[in-house]
Amino acid sequence: MSAVPVIDKTVKSFWIDVLKAPFNTWSPEEVLSYFQSRKGITYFAVADEAEIVREKIDNILADRFSFNEETYALPELNWLVNPSTDIEWSIMLHKFYYAVGLGIAFKETGDHRYAEKWIELTSSWITTVPVDFLSSDVTGRRIQNWVFAHYYFVTECPTESVTPEFYVQFLTSLHQQTSYLCQHLTPARNHRTLELYTIFLVAVVFPELKDSDYWLQFATDELLKNVQADLLDDGVHCELSTDYHHIVLRNFLAVKRLAVLNDIHLPSQMDDSIKKALEFSVYVHKPDGTIPSLSDGDTGNFLSLLKQGYDLYGCEEMLYVATQGKHGIAPAYRSKAFPSGGYFILRSGWGEDVDAYQDERYLAFDCGALGAGNHGHLDLLSFEMAAYGQSLIVDPGRYTYDESGETNWRVLFRGTSYHNTVMVDGKNQTCYEFHKEKFKIKGPQPDYELKAFVSRPGFDYLHGIARSNEYPVVHERKIVFVNGEYWVICDVLRADDAYNYDLLFHLAASAQGKVSLDSDQHCFSVDAPHLVMVQPVYKSATVSEEGGYISPTYGVKQQAPVIKFTQQGAECCFYTVIYPYKNERPTLTVSSIPVFKNHETCKPYAASCLVIISETEDHVYRDMVFVANEPGEFKVEHYAINSPIFFQREDEQGQLLAQFDYASLNVSETIKYRQGN
Repeated sequence: MSAVPVIDKTVKSFWIDVLKAPFNTWSPEEVLSYFQSRKGITYFAVADEAEIVREKIDNILADRFSFNEETYALPELNWLVNPSTDIEWSIMLHKFYYAVGLGIAFKETGDHRYAEKWIELTSSWITTVPVDFLSSDVTGRRIQNWVFAHYYFVTECPTESVTPEFYVQFLTSLHQQTSYLCQHLTPARNHRTLELYTIFLVAVVFPELKDSDYWLQFATDELLKNVQADLLDDGVHCELSTDYHHIVLRNFLAVKRLAVLNDIHLPSQMDDSIKKALEFSVYVHKPDGTIPSLSDGDTGNFLSLLKQGYDLYGCEEMLYVATQGKHGIAPAYRSKAFPSGGYFILRSGWGEDVDAYQDERYLAFDCGALGAGNHGHLDLLSFEMAAYGQSLIVDPGRYTYDESGETNWRVLFRGTSYHNTVMVDGKNQTCYEFHKEKFKIKGPQPDYELKAFVSRPGFDYLHGIARSNEYPVVHERKIVFVNGEYWVICDVLRADDAYNYDLLFHLAASAQGKVSLDSDQHCFSVDAPHLVMVQPVYKSATVSEEGGYISPTYGVKQQAPVIKFTQQGAECCFYTVIYPYKNERPTLTVSSIPVFKNHETCKPYAASCLVIISETEDHVYRDMVFVANEPGEFKVEHYAINSPIFFQREDEQGQLLAQFDYASLNVSETIKYRQGN
């Protein structure tokens, strides 16, 4: 164990500058005793569940450190040397998440080895590492975790292992790092939020520190500016990462909770923004309680944040989703648009009718910007789909920020080929090239347009358009959600010259080795666990299963199949029926019937009509889904249709059960958004 240095004259002098009067006149023994028995300040510890697993914490007792799926034995720990090629490993070491795990282990076991290891590592860091080592957000996270460890070792379970000498060292470093952070804040976005929350936290938990009053006012003022700058009108965080959205939301909620617990006033505008961010969280959570990992970030469960939102604001919808339908009131909307963030959520229901909450069907569609900062993926018009408690078509995630090695996994996971959209000539939607030390976005992002979002009982419809600056091809994607049961995805590609079009669907890791493909002269069929995909064959189309990966969390990649439909031409189209099921596979027949315009047969990219016959134990339905990609009147069977979307359902006796005609909607019933560069 590293020796804790005794207090010399220099430390004593600085000690006077760290604490307010009268505390700066007390002895170290008196200060420690005061903080161990102090009342009147209420705070809480926040743990990263993945980093406090007891096995990982016990390994640290043996000087074995595991981060991001890499483990190193470091009996002679050198804080300034990274044993990994990935800078994120060193960052995790310096963030001290394990300090909280050591505190929890000590509280649960009373084993002083955990306290002694915390003191050893903390003291070693203080005496070895310059305050400006690594970035400010690392400083912010480390300070937070030190305060959370303090909660266990000093406030909750005072231990003799914490000596007055160490405590002087600890408070002095805490003051120094917080002062440094105030002067070196990240200019914007999620790191700035984290750092401001850190300053607020130290000011609230340690009002005895000399600069705490200034820190509290500074952090409060800047947090208001930060929340207003970073959260868009619809509550989505400006970086457009679902994971970072929740990380930022967690920080703002922690600020609010600390303020409530300690009777500190916060501006009402901050509450307004937090509630909007919580609303996005309500809708973006999948029925199984996790979020899709759209853009940089991991998947995960943030339902505890919605429970905090309910506790703070009393919103019954937050409680309903936090408890997965057990308590509270179901959200007012089944499907929801977040146009500023570019996310559109389709859902079959909230578990209040026939299906259980976890069994509802869900789709998140991306038709928006790349996002502020450097966390956006090249995934315009991509989507993620879940049903019956399973994520079936998934966004593969981020995997890593490290670009070393023979395969640049960072570039792959961020690129268009690792998303559920159409790739043109094997190119990314945006120019993404090597520049100096790593790959960077070098070209303008695509223009995008959300032409329609419609949600009505039994029918949902989305229509988005992408225009890349990397190739002269317009990609239109229309998504029809039929009675909360299945989807029809229409992809139309238009250009003056011929291109190669790859329509990609990334399946879950659970489908690895369990996919079968079939085809005849009319249709391609894909069978995967709990999922059937059928696509009418057009031109020289092909289908194949490719090898791929998904990453549920940083540093972890799992093999997962990719379904690729391919066509070549100038104007091409794909119509894909995506039918999830719970237990028994339905019998599904899909056919394309002729569409006429001006007495001539339409090309499929101009208009198409699918007849989808689904047979289960409970029903036999004959659905007709008509999609027009140009204006005009069309003839289908005995129908004259003057609408971009027409749907009807009949039972096996031919009785009409449902009908939807987009042209019959009032303008107020459609939502249109347009955005570009």
